[in-house]
Amino acid sequence: MPDDLLIVSGSQPSRADALKNRALLLDTARRLFAEHGVEAITMSAVAEAAGVGKGTLYRHFENKTALCHALLDDEQRQLQERTLRRLSSGGPPLENLHWFLAEVVRFVIFNEALLDVNMPIRGLPTLAHPAHLWWRQTIRGLLGQLRLPGDLDYLTDVLYVMLDARTISFQRHNLGYSLDRIQAGIETMLNRLVG
Repeated sequence: MPDDLLIVSGSQPSRADALKNRALLLDTARRLFAEHGVEAITMSAVAEAAGVGKGTLYRHFENKTALCHALLDDEQRQLQERTLRRLSSGGPPLENLHWFLAEVVRFVIFNEALLDVNMPIRGLPTLAHPAHLWWRQTIRGLLGQLRLPGDLDYLTDVLYVMLDARTISFQRHNLGYSLDRIQAGIETMLNRLVG
């Protein structure tokens, strides 16, 4: 069969259709993962629930790991947008830091299954991942505005390590801490650090 007969004119989806399908697939996967857990959901189940063919799904995400990374990326972008809006509106650095730490704790708990505490993200340990290093930079910047005495980097790391998915997972699943207890503990630690 000649190559020119394999391509049907106008069969390529428009950019808008591709973006719409990608958003639909992410929303569907997010819902299914929340309802049934990441491990229980297959790529076929995502395609079927979204009402698209498997080919459409695999054009956007080569496997479930890529789909999970895309969901994390989407959530992280939303967190960054909320943070930039909050910080650009001003406000006391300590209040902003309390808000940011609470937002990151919620992000980690909401995305725990996607973060997979036993696996590094894209080959990097979670604390060394560039998206998470942004958390550290934000903490350091806000602490710097408080002009605290002592080693600013070490104070930053004390808070940053408490946000690691493995730390929060250990607290929740091994120690039985609730979201409220984790957030209250981080708030208390921050208040003691800033004196």
